[in-house]
Amino acid sequence: MTDNDRTGEGRWAPGEQILWRYRANTGHPGSGPVHICRPVTVVQDTDDLLAAWMAPGTECVRPVLADGTPLHREPLATRYTKPRTVHRDRWFGAGVLKLARPGEPWSVWLFWEQDWRFRNWYVNLEQPQTRWSGGVDSEDHFLDLSVYEDRSWRWHDEDEFAQAQAVGLMGVEQARRVREAGARAVEVIEDWGHPFADGWQHWRPDPAWPVPPLPADWDRTPAHVSS
Repeated sequence: MTDNDRTGEGRWAPGEQILWRYRANTGHPGSGPVHICRPVTVVQDTDDLLAAWMAPGTECVRPVLADGTPLHREPLATRYTKPRTVHRDRWFGAGVLKLARPGEPWSVWLFWEQDWRFRNWYVNLEQPQTRWSGGVDSEDHFLDLSVYEDRSWRWHDEDEFAQAQAVGLMGVEQARRVREAGARAVEVIEDWGHPFADGWQHWRPDPAWPVPPLPADWDRTPAHVSS
């Protein structure tokens, strides 16, 4: 895994392997500082955009309940209050292209079917990413959108967003900022701005790229981010 001595101004070259990680939201019981980790291959890294490819079959880390129950199988009322741990698993299905613009409070993911028929864009509302020597870190904000080629869109996980507030994982002020970020994302969608108009749905990965391994120290100390 590439772990060069980089700063926020450093750039990764296409084909380099980095980690795309998410910190646990403050207040989650039992999970460590980083609870999602996905090894990815850099497609593009410029002042305007970081694009990274998560290949099918990539070994990742995801949160589960302490007894091993997948989060989506736990009733919403207790999903965010029961103790958690992390689980190593393989990414199922087709790969995912992830796009993030510096300072933007969301990233955009592209999904395809197995035969490369484009499915949709997915706007993941999150803390603006922090770069560190081995990749990028963020914090998920629960609320998301799906966007389609006919320029239609819809919200996702509004129930989880509300429950996160109800159990204290997100305060009133942070929830307001997330809603504002979502409204700005909708404006970009309705204007058909970046990255929706950029043709990324026609992109394909280099077949010579190996699947990045999940390093033993995948949870090494993340960069500090002030809230």
